[in-house]
Amino acid sequence: IKALIGPHAGFDYSGPTAAWGYRYLSSRKDLKVFLLGPCHHVYLKSCGITSLKVYRTPLGDIDIDQELVSELKSTGFFTETTKRVEEEEHSLEMHLPYILKLLKGTSFKLVPIMVGNLDAKAEENYGALLAKYFDREDTVFIVSSDFCHWGAGIDFMYYRKEDGEIYQSIEKLDRDGMKLIEEHDFKGYTEYLEKTENTICGRHPIGVLINIILKSAHRDKIKTKFTQYAQSDRVKCKKGTSVSYASAVSFIIS
Repeated sequence: IKALIGPHAGFDYSGPTAAWGYRYLSSRKDLKVFLLGPCHHVYLKSCGITSLKVYRTPLGDIDIDQELVSELKSTGFFTETTKRVEEEEHSLEMHLPYILKLLKGTSFKLVPIMVGNLDAKAEENYGALLAKYFDREDTVFIVSSDFCHWGAGIDFMYYRKEDGEIYQSIEKLDRDGMKLIEEHDFKGYTEYLEKTENTICGRHPIGVLINIILKSAHRDKIKTKFTQYAQSDRVKCKKGTSVSYASAVSFIIS
């Protein structure tokens, strides 16, 4: 496995879906874990890189890979994020228990990256920049993203009657995007987002991941498959609300 996509909602809601991706994460010696998530509390037009040396969790501490973080900072393409900003951001935080549970006892280190509001060209540029790390044998990339956020309060109420109930229309919408991600079709993915305006909160980290794969030396051998899909509620009326969750894995085939 070289990458996985997983949700970041409350564990009661999205935990089982995340598990369908994390079940494939295997511990390896000196593993470098690149964790990419969207920004919910600060506006960035670039990607943010940590200024911290360790992340503290209820399950134990996770060391930040200072060498790789310094290397990324030296490119000039990353904004250094503050401790307060990182403490407020849950998209990275909610993945830490899974990572620590599966890799604890091994000498792994974390490279956390907050992905800002990037345009398509910036997603391509960050993909090209990070591809060389993706190609290393000692790395895995984890992307944090929920899928469709639906409801009046969210100001997104996409519905096609021909798809069935509202929750079925939401699933069809999500699966259309998931198919493009599986195909590593970046152009199709960006056009899909522009056309549907689907509220995938990790759209930019996913865009970066697709470009990482496209720029990878292993691009022709990488397969991406979604392993699970779920919704917080099966909406049947306009008063309902729902958030979709999906997990996917990318792996090298022989």
